[in-house]
Amino acid sequence: MTLIAQHRVFALLGLLAVISLASLVFEGFRLKTAPRDTDRLRDPIAAPGTASGIGGSVADGIARYKIDASQGRFVVHAFAGGLLSALAHNHNIAVRDFSGEAQFTYVTFEPASLHLTVKASSLSVIDKVSEKDRNDIERTMRADVLETEKYPEIVFRSTRVSASKLAEGKYRAKIAGNLSLHGETRGVEFDAEIELSSNSLRARGDIPLKQSSFNIKPVSIAGGTIKVKDEVKLSFDIVAH
Repeated sequence: MTLIAQHRVFALLGLLAVISLASLVFEGFRLKTAPRDTDRLRDPIAAPGTASGIGGSVADGIARYKIDASQGRFVVHAFAGGLLSALAHNHNIAVRDFSGEAQFTYVTFEPASLHLTVKASSLSVIDKVSEKDRNDIERTMRADVLETEKYPEIVFRSTRVSASKLAEGKYRAKIAGNLSLHGETRGVEFDAEIELSSNSLRARGDIPLKQSSFNIKPVSIAGGTIKVKDEVKLSFDIVAH
């Protein structure tokens, strides 16, 4: 082999070595920077294609969360009115027994839904009042206001949920749906702040309601000089897994 031919062979071998080394470096960099399944799980909305999904089924692209009443809070705020309202007290009433399910679609969030069922007889006064007053208020609320024997459940089913992203895992949602209360069903709409993690969903917000819209007559005593205002506010802090 001539000297020129030897130089050409060595040059070719050198070029092949450089190409091989570059390929190994590129592959190592790609493996180091490629998103792992665990990285994808950090963003609940970007979960399709992962092995198990978050709280639901990747197969249909829907995440399903079951509401956990033991970790959530649902309170009804009733406000005193009438000429002698200064002598009366606002009341805070906790919903002790509620259940339901929240769903959202991976990546797009929408479509999403919320279904909530409340046991009407589980409402109880959480104000600092005497035991006698507490029993009297709860008895009136269950027998005369909500008529829990006749209407044992309060049910909400969403018809439309839209959301905008505030930050990673945080969203502001507008929820519209039908609320069935005291034998009447009415459309309601409210806002909620939603936080999502790898295995839980948390929603917070307030819902203003007029009792008269559901054929409920606000409690009135002393000839109407002391009564509960028609509008009440429902505050919720719901956790689901």
